[in-house]
Amino acid sequence: MVGHYEGGGVPEKHRLVQELRQRYSVSELCKEVGISRSGFYAYLKRKTEERDRELKELLHALYTKYDGKYGYRQLQLFLLQEHDLRINHKKVLRLMQELGIRSRIRRKHRYNYAGSTGGRVAENLLQRDFKADLPNQKWVTDVTQYRVGDTWLYLSTIKDLFNNEIVAYNMSLRNDNQLVLQTFEKAFEKQKDMTGLIVHSDQGFQYTSYAYHDMLPKVGAQISMSRRGNCYDNASMESFFSHLKTEGLYPYDIRTLEEAQRRMEDFIHFYNHRRPQRKLNKLTPVEYRRQLVA
Repeated sequence: MVGHYEGGGVPEKHRLVQELRQRYSVSELCKEVGISRSGFYAYLKRKTEERDRELKELLHALYTKYDGKYGYRQLQLFLLQEHDLRINHKKVLRLMQELGIRSRIRRKHRYNYAGSTGGRVAENLLQRDFKADLPNQKWVTDVTQYRVGDTWLYLSTIKDLFNNEIVAYNMSLRNDNQLVLQTFEKAFEKQKDMTGLIVHSDQGFQYTSYAYHDMLPKVGAQISMSRRGNCYDNASMESFFSHLKTEGLYPYDIRTLEEAQRRMEDFIHFYNHRRPQRKLNKLTPVEYRRQLVA
């Protein structure tokens, strides 16, 4: 079967049986090298427990590194990204349960829809198709707010649906047309060819303004809008805001506007460059984009 086996201590014999057990029966292999089946399976159990201890240490380190914000699926991606370990998500969940750690429960929010009070409304060209084959085919955009004391900080963002990358953002203490227009000015500085681009938003007053409807066609972009009162038509943008707040803001005791702004900026950079996504083949948005041109 495996030839005449000579020499080697018990650990070496166990390793040999482990290497060959996919091709031969364990009973025959154990008999050939002179060890018991029970001893071999005890060896496998010790090896598994040893690997599990090492994985638990890595998982706990990652869990602590990211302030306990992530569950087993996201930690599985971090194991691959940071340690090149491909571990089944069910095993990651089991080990986390044994460690007694879990992600922080997300707060549930009601979406207060700010509808149009006049201006121009466009057809819903996106139709909840949040997939794009190339960069600059489909962008989604929206404004969110975060309260610090008695003051609101407003964040306008643009997300490319090709790789879920935040291509531009802008912050202000005023939720006005300039907040949105300046966000697009930043985006257009980076992305030169906008011909055929679909830009989707809700029917907020900034997006029904004449200035907004004059600006986008000038660069060859098409305007798309959600149906009135339907937040699901822009679910991809809502998803980003949920991650921003539950991972980048709510876990911290933020006392100043400066800290809130820094937290937002840090999370957007982290989201683009370091946070892998399952929908992007377990790559970060920037890695996914770079893969296209590699």
